[in-house]
Amino acid sequence: MENLYIVAVFHFKEETSAAAKTVLEKLVTETRKEEGCLQYDLVEDNARKGIYFIVELWESTAHHEKHDETEHLNNFRTQAGPLLKSSAEVYKGAKIF
Repeated sequence: MENLYIVAVFHFKEETSAAAKTVLEKLVTETRKEEGCLQYDLVEDNARKGIYFIVELWESTAHHEKHDETEHLNNFRTQAGPLLKSSAEVYKGAKIF
């Protein structure tokens, strides 16, 4: 089974940055409890307010697929939608070195 690496980049409206951080922290807290979640870290951009990214490591693609259907992720999507400046960018890959 191959691990799945993901980086999700979120561009929130500057004026919603504090609310976005709260919503993101709740998502991270709940996701870290999931089976197969090896890493789920929230990072804030140093130079640009309102930009956050989540660095994820999953035991397998199947584990991430289960995550994609969780209630806490669906709640995040609903709550984050109005706060976003643009759609999230999500990059998925496998470690090569």
